[in-house]
Amino acid sequence: MQELNYQENSKVLRYKDDVISFKCELQENLQKALQEFVEEHPNWDQYRILQAAIAGFLMQKGFQNRNLTRLYIGNMFSMNFKE
Repeated sequence: MQELNYQENSKVLRYKDDVISFKCELQENLQKALQEFVEEHPNWDQYRILQAAIAGFLMQKGFQNRNLTRLYIGNMFSMNFKE
């Protein structure tokens, strides 16, 4: 199984000043699906997918924050919102 690239991504870094990296293990089927999706959709990468997924989950659970909303929308629609 091919591992995800955990190195810092310049695309992510330009969207905000602070980046916190974390390493997590994914279930094999989820990792394979993520890899296939990235290969089929070159405008997405693992960082964008995970950020959109986490932000979307938090929003669905009722967490409301303007910066979180901007991050979610920005990742989903490839937008960069200036502060």
